[in-house]
Amino acid sequence: MKAPAPWQLRGRAWICALELPERVRVDQGGAPEVLGRPGGRFSYLMFVDYQMSPVGPYRELLIIPGHYRFADGRRHPSIGRIYVSSQDSVTNGQRNWGIPKDRADFHLTREDHRDRVEVSQDGRVFARLALRRRGPGLPVPGGLIPEKQRTLGQYRDEQTFLYSPATSGSMHYARMEQGWADGVHFPEIQQGRVRACAYLSNFDMTFPQARTLNHTGQPERAAD
Repeated sequence: MKAPAPWQLRGRAWICALELPERVRVDQGGAPEVLGRPGGRFSYLMFVDYQMSPVGPYRELLIIPGHYRFADGRRHPSIGRIYVSSQDSVTNGQRNWGIPKDRADFHLTREDHRDRVEVSQDGRVFARLALRRRGPGLPVPGGLIPEKQRTLGQYRDEQTFLYSPATSGSMHYARMEQGWADGVHFPEIQQGRVRACAYLSNFDMTFPQARTLNHTGQPERAAD
């Protein structure tokens, strides 16, 4: 199924800021070597339960090890490892935005204000999370964060993909009660410290068409 950008999505998401050891960020983070070492103090883990997308509902686990310098001369956060429950999401995510998606199986248990998540491939669990939200939700307007601060970069097939998702919804404080990964498929998050977590309920997201640059920084055609 071909689903070109832009995408309109709706769902729920957990976002956690982590301080990880440098060896975990570099050796297990998944970013292409050409980008060098990740900058910034924090890495970001996200678990997303998309209830609506152009390719149907699916679930997603990802890590952003840090930010990197790209062909436009700027530093941008970049997704290093990402697993989704839909092959159509894998194919279109790679094509539209250069996102290194891989397919995995997700088992989700919802208990009051808590999500328990297991992610596996070939029957072998490689990540476990227990996430709990707290307190009332606060509105998050879609235009609150300037575009340049929400622009992500990906490097794939000698191309740079730049894209700036916009999200609106309701944000709750949250905490990670359990976090474990095997260090092969996903970084050993248990080796770091969780500094902050948030839960976004009933969000709406726009994933725009990516801007693409070649290795010299020159524009290429828009990804389709």
